[in-house]
Amino acid sequence: MTSPSQKRTPAVHPVDEVPPFARLGAFGLQHVLAMYAGAVAVPLIVGGAMKLPPSDLAYLITADLLLCGVATLIQCVGFWRIGARLPIMQGCTFAAVEPMVLIGTGEGGLRAIYGSVIVAGLAMILLAPVFGRLLRFFPPLVTGTVVLVIGLSLLPVAGNWAAGGAGAADFGDPKNLALAGFVLLVVLGVQRFAPPLLSRIAVLMGIAVGMAVALLAGFADFSAVADAGWLGISTPFHFGTPTFDVPAVAAMLVVALVTMTEATGDFIAVGQLTDRQVDDRTLSDGLRADGLSTLLGGVFNTFPYTAFAQNIGLIGMTRVRSRWVVACAGLILVLLGMLPKLGAIVASIPVPVLGGAGLVMFGTVAATGLATLSRVDFRNRHNLTVVGVSVAVGILPVGVPDLYAKFPNWFQTLMNSGISAACFTAVVLNLIYNHMPARKSSAAQA
Repeated sequence: MTSPSQKRTPAVHPVDEVPPFARLGAFGLQHVLAMYAGAVAVPLIVGGAMKLPPSDLAYLITADLLLCGVATLIQCVGFWRIGARLPIMQGCTFAAVEPMVLIGTGEGGLRAIYGSVIVAGLAMILLAPVFGRLLRFFPPLVTGTVVLVIGLSLLPVAGNWAAGGAGAADFGDPKNLALAGFVLLVVLGVQRFAPPLLSRIAVLMGIAVGMAVALLAGFADFSAVADAGWLGISTPFHFGTPTFDVPAVAAMLVVALVTMTEATGDFIAVGQLTDRQVDDRTLSDGLRADGLSTLLGGVFNTFPYTAFAQNIGLIGMTRVRSRWVVACAGLILVLLGMLPKLGAIVASIPVPVLGGAGLVMFGTVAATGLATLSRVDFRNRHNLTVVGVSVAVGILPVGVPDLYAKFPNWFQTLMNSGISAACFTAVVLNLIYNHMPARKSSAAQA
């Protein structure tokens, strides 16, 4: 006879655990609030640059939220060989903003954007297995550097939110920074002193308390809620049949390569935070999901999709690693995309409230990169060079946004993304310093 202990089923990995329903909803909402401002930014920027009427702009936003949710479900739940089955939120990539603005303000308009997005999605699906085989070029030296740059490059985003949002009339007003600082203190206080369950939703608690204070202080404006409709579903090719202009397609293919490079770093970072190894197959499946979501984006009037780095820090901070939590967040986004009035309520959260929470989350991402780099042997001076130069290259476009303004568009698309620039640099330098045969003279001197 077998003992009860021998019949015991293996423990479920934290990534596959399904929390109780109440926690599932709270944790999922926390992820939505953490990424909402970034999620709607791309349609706002592109639509604003094209001077679209308010009705079209509202349509772009609801379509984006709907597809963010669908893309997140594809990535987290997965089917066949599509989806990494990791807790990864999906959103529109900022790497595509400038090319899309150039395409959209030209003769092609939105139809040319969507044609190029559809081709980019197909290319990502086809290239996913190729990128999957590149995983061996991402040892801890490279992944730690990339994750560090992801966190550092996101910190200015949190800073802009804390100050009131880039371009806001009251940008930098002390009351904005005071509200962000208050939210930061609430998040830290809940995480440190609250019971374990509440500490895991410290960001949600901070945003809720910050929202209450903002209401009392007259920060929040809910006027847009009354104007929003109750139901709005994105239909395929709402703005007309896509066109396939060669220059537009070429620009978006460059974006696809940059996005896949960034996503590789994001997948590896999530794998490290969740203690689930990202192998060649997982990476290929995740990138294939990005490609499918991007393809659907072109069909349903929105843009290229990728892993949202904003939410990686939330996983590291709360240690809630379940992919079903993020899948729940995807369902919430689908509801927000189908019910514009709900979306308007969430959109009414003052940006400084998100800034205070963002400082904690994005700083956690950077700290995760440092933790990975702690496993690297820095007695080898070559490793110091790889990290130092890669971080410098990755942070330069963040600190000097117009650094590459006079370069060709394809070069700007690649290098203006600090994440892809750092990733490319770290991979190349690691190969040069640690894998190329050393010269005999150098060996003799060593």
